[in-house]
Amino acid sequence: MAPPETDLIGTTANEDQPPAVLPFAPLTVLTKRREFQRASRGKRVAMPGFILQMVRRPAGEASGIRIGYTCSKKVGNAVARNRAKRCLREIARMILPEAGQSDYDYVLVGRHAATASLPFEQLQADLRKALLILHGPRK
Repeated sequence: MAPPETDLIGTTANEDQPPAVLPFAPLTVLTKRREFQRASRGKRVAMPGFILQMVRRPAGEASGIRIGYTCSKKVGNAVARNRAKRCLREIARMILPEAGQSDYDYVLVGRHAATASLPFEQLQADLRKALLILHGPRK
């Protein structure tokens, strides 16, 4: 079966709208245990909804912002842990490209009975505050 013939291929309905492309590169996700362990030996700050760990990557490794997410079984069952990690992923996706610094690894650790239950706006404000504490005031 052949596709229908049309003269609208390659055009959009509304030319005034910008393309649906992210204005920044996506965050790279940490996957290896040794990357999480290295971040745990770096700086950290505890906020009401999560703990943020940060470490600068050695020169020679790929540049960009890398992020990891973790929740222990203390957070709850698999459903509760996944819900907490979804919250952490979303605040990182929104805040880190603008407030994070390149060549750093960040790990967000979910907290028991707090990460998924706090208001989303508070988690966002806490991440901004935690980044300011870890990086110091920008000059």
